[in-house]
Amino acid sequence: MNQDVWTAVDMYITDLLVPSDPALEAALQASGAAGLPSIQVSPVQGKLLHLLARACGARQVLEIGTLGGYSTLWLARALPAGGRVITLEADPKRAEVSRSNFALAGLSGVIELRLGTALETLPKLASEGRGPFDLIFIDANKSSMPEYFDWALKLSHAGSIIIADNVVRNGAVLDAASGDADIQGVRRFNERLASEKRVTATEIQTVGSKGYDGFAFVLVIADR
Repeated sequence: MNQDVWTAVDMYITDLLVPSDPALEAALQASGAAGLPSIQVSPVQGKLLHLLARACGARQVLEIGTLGGYSTLWLARALPAGGRVITLEADPKRAEVSRSNFALAGLSGVIELRLGTALETLPKLASEGRGPFDLIFIDANKSSMPEYFDWALKLSHAGSIIIADNVVRNGAVLDAASGDADIQGVRRFNERLASEKRVTATEIQTVGSKGYDGFAFVLVIADR
């Protein structure tokens, strides 16, 4: 098995189960045209987020890391009437592209983008009494993943789902001596996850058009 096979299978699944969608495709094209890195979730992963949000009946969703808003759109489309997504983005250019994509998809009224570093914005959300959130998607810089997880717990309730992307890093997560801050961030997150009594969790390795990586799936089983 190799990357060509993984990508071909992803395309096969996408053609069968993820119908062509003009707004989602336009979001990807706009992100590429703006020079944003192509590190968003794949279409099949985006639909997985969508299905998880629908399955848990999420009304309030928090996303840490917007990029071009592709995953945000998948999450927003899963919400019932009156639902809302708050998404956090530190980069002004990415935020501008995302807002344009939200408007094009007709979802600006459902999505609230907060500009600023997440570790500054998350305490503000807490102080404003926002949340608790039913689903939280962590997909920002991995070096701060443990801190994002701690805030996710503070902003959740028993029954909330927390999903964290990129927890395998092409297998590099095994390297305890890595000098990569993102690898060390993922390892600290995993250790934090294993010791936290308020959650039960697992991680699933993934292959596909985005290479070899994985998701963490966390269920909050107790309130603070």
